[in-house]
Amino acid sequence: MTVVLRVLLGLAGAVLLVDGAVLMVLGHLDLGTMLPAALGAVFLALAAWWTPLAGWRHRGRRRQQLWRAGWWGLAAWMASLGVFWAFLENAGIPPAQVPPVQAIVVLGGGIQNGQPRPALAARLDTAAALARLQPTALIAVCGGEVWGETHTEAEVMARYLQQRHGVAAGRLVLEAESTSTALNLALGRPLLLARGVPATAPLALVTSDFHLPRALRIARGHGFTAMVPVAAPTPLATRYNARLREYFATLSSWVLREA
Repeated sequence: MTVVLRVLLGLAGAVLLVDGAVLMVLGHLDLGTMLPAALGAVFLALAAWWTPLAGWRHRGRRRQQLWRAGWWGLAAWMASLGVFWAFLENAGIPPAQVPPVQAIVVLGGGIQNGQPRPALAARLDTAAALARLQPTALIAVCGGEVWGETHTEAEVMARYLQQRHGVAAGRLVLEAESTSTALNLALGRPLLLARGVPATAPLALVTSDFHLPRALRIARGHGFTAMVPVAAPTPLATRYNARLREYFATLSSWVLREA
């Protein structure tokens, strides 16, 4: 049993470490990539030093209790993570099911070298599909300056929609100063109002599926009372890392009472 556990720890550790390391090399430097890498390193260390650790933990009852508490804590955390991920599975509705709205709000999701990252591109593609179904709706793209980039996220998003999907410039509302989900919505609200769309109007909120529940809660806190949640798919390469990052972002949002 001990040998099997060590092998499983080693395999899990290697997968987590390689996954996190590859994504970090590709520029995804966030908790969703660094935590799996760190956890993988811990699992590999446990597998490699299992025998010395066995000697350590058998040198006293308190050490054995600490050892068991650590494993139970890890199991409880993984169970809560599984529940959270299951909750995200059915977030939002597809564009074809969205009732008539006056505007489509697309939240920023990262740019690199003047182009949307894959997750943001998926959000924009989803918004464009909805815009084709509802040709009178405005499209608000939200996102400010990004370090190392010459254009704001909103500018990159607007250009993508125009060049890739043929969206008319007159339909676009650019919110180009925000640096967070809360600011996306807070700063986007008066811009929409200036175009005749109040926060209480029927609106569609487009963001990644993993991000949608928290974003919708923040939107309601900013007075958007009739928002329809529209989920964009998250690329498989970063899906589980993004969900892990969102788990901690949701906890932080609850603690800080983000709105």
